[in-house]
Amino acid sequence: MNVLPACIAPGHTAVITGAALGIGRAAAERLAGLGMNVCLVDLPGVDLDAALEQVGKAARRDGAVIAVPADVADAAQVSALANEAIDRLGTPHLLMNNAVTRIGRGFDADLAEWRRAMDVNLFGVVLGVRAFLPAMQAAGGSRAIVNTGSKQGITNPPGHPIYNMTKAALKTYTELLEHELRSQAGTAGSSRVSAHLLVPGWTTTGRNPHKAGAWLPDQVVEVLLTRMAAGDFYIVCPDGEVTAAMDAARILWAAGDIVENRPPLSRWHPDHRDRFDS
Repeated sequence: MNVLPACIAPGHTAVITGAALGIGRAAAERLAGLGMNVCLVDLPGVDLDAALEQVGKAARRDGAVIAVPADVADAAQVSALANEAIDRLGTPHLLMNNAVTRIGRGFDADLAEWRRAMDVNLFGVVLGVRAFLPAMQAAGGSRAIVNTGSKQGITNPPGHPIYNMTKAALKTYTELLEHELRSQAGTAGSSRVSAHLLVPGWTTTGRNPHKAGAWLPDQVVEVLLTRMAAGDFYIVCPDGEVTAAMDAARILWAAGDIVENRPPLSRWHPDHRDRFDS
């Protein structure tokens, strides 16, 4: 890849939550290899320790990579994280809010699981933005916030209402955040803090075994950097089974439920499934 976003450059700083595994860890390793300072954020444990060791090997200089254990749902911990990251590595040029939980499943899941999911998947992002954005704006230059969403927050497939709800809320939040940042700057130019919504496809994350059809986290990171360089807000990734055209058709169909007054989730409704398939 020849073109990088303006916020990505040697000596710049990235703060990445959910950095112990998956997309967050892959992004951290890639950015460290490009000469950036990287702050890895995740819950304390062996995965974060291993990520620090691995990403540190990719860095171009000693001390460029640090790990700060934190629960992104805890306001005090996020505030302390911001202070430490800025003190040790400087104001971030990139904040990647990538931490996630998939706790809970059905509508009868314990309410504590509903609240925990919302606290991590939505309020963890809100807290991160509040902790870092003022310093990023004051520092000037081209800086970016990437929030990791999900296609489940757009097309809303049945089966995991808690997760879908949090990612739908995150999509709305990030759209409004980018509008606000753009309006404050008075221009769509690159010399400001921009917000972007990363929407991965089927990706092998965590400790899950890789399966045919799934993308690897490195592939998602490659698309992220390419699309950010192009100035895109919505960064919807395909995978080995779903093309960009298929994603577009599914998203348009979901919107069509409203404008055509179909039943919600008509893609899975017996009266509309054949039409969707066609």
